[in-house]
Amino acid sequence: MTAPAPLPAAAAARQADALRGQLRAALLGQEDAVDHVLAAFLAGGHVLLEGVPGLGKTLLVLALARAIGGTFSRIQFTPDLMPSDVTGHAMLDSASGEFRIRRGPVFANLLLADEVNRAPAKTQAALLEVMQEGQVTIEGQRLPLPPPFLTMATQNPIEQEGTYPLPEAQLDRFLLKVNLGYPSAEVEAAVVRAVTRGRVGDRLDVDAVRQVVDLDGARALQVTASQITVDDRIVDYAVRLTRATRGRQGLAVGAGPRGAIALVRAARGIALLDGRDFVNADDLKQVSLPALRHRVAVAPELEIEGLKADDALRSVVDSVEAPRT
Repeated sequence: MTAPAPLPAAAAARQADALRGQLRAALLGQEDAVDHVLAAFLAGGHVLLEGVPGLGKTLLVLALARAIGGTFSRIQFTPDLMPSDVTGHAMLDSASGEFRIRRGPVFANLLLADEVNRAPAKTQAALLEVMQEGQVTIEGQRLPLPPPFLTMATQNPIEQEGTYPLPEAQLDRFLLKVNLGYPSAEVEAAVVRAVTRGRVGDRLDVDAVRQVVDLDGARALQVTASQITVDDRIVDYAVRLTRATRGRQGLAVGAGPRGAIALVRAARGIALLDGRDFVNADDLKQVSLPALRHRVAVAPELEIEGLKADDALRSVVDSVEAPRT
């Protein structure tokens, strides 16, 4: 499929801001999470969302699908889920006597892999080709996924019962890992009022979310983001940030080269959301934690003391000099 032409800067900024407005209206009090998810989408990357149940992870995916007029699919990962339940499989057609392909739920524009770390490693690995290549291979036949395609996986904190750690190879396929925290008291009260006012049950409601771009427009936004100017000094800053995580006190494992790539790609999305056609150092700082937190590992002796990856990464960001202009 031919890639669409990039949009004029002003038009792209308006459409990106309209997307942000729809998502922020649907998910109250999670402005940073919304910006990071949109930055990943604009960069054509995938997102790992982590947080305790009930913070709006599913709502965020549903709202984005509705805002771009895309198809949405959800897979509830469980310990007995098989890889073919994710990608699809070949089955015998009794009428014709021939095998035909039954496509799995990954064939959608937005895929929600819910509680991905409740499934064993072989099922988690079924997402690797999907996320990296944008295609599925069944019985030797390559089946491309419809663009734009975004996998948004939700993960429960690893200390919860019944969870499996994600393999490093799969973690590296996510452009960003976004943590959803508890809302403030004022936001939580507003959410409770909105959900309980004249409604039966607590079903997720995205009826108020409007479609503001179509699928072609969403792809054009991604092309526009890919052409945002990144100065060599910004690239150098991204590399220095990533390399500073290696051999860092408190970190047993540092980020690989994909860390710097993720920083630049996500920063382009942030720049587009802010209406700019160039990336600055603040854009990299804004995405530094979600781009790197799943690519590093805290030293065991400090993890016992309660040190988190974010604590070490903030120290890295503070210690690496940013370009002045």
